[in-house]
Amino acid sequence: MPLDWSQCPAVESVPGKVSGAWVLRGTRMPVQTIIENLEAGLSIDEITQVFDVTADEVRAVLHFVNQSLEKEPSYG
Repeated sequence: MPLDWSQCPAVESVPGKVSGAWVLRGTRMPVQTIIENLEAGLSIDEITQVFDVTADEVRAVLHFVNQSLEKEPSYG
């Protein structure tokens, strides 16, 4: 089940801004890019060096993902 990014205060989706993708609030940095780079093995520090984001912004996204995954119902 996809995450409901509208519940994450650290991100926004603005029509016409990065094609309406979920981005860090006040930026053009797509949340998907952060997730993909974390999955590829980059650390939070590496992401902040490569992209113009703060460690707090990345942590806010990770916190939301972790909270969302904990709330998902388990099946089986």
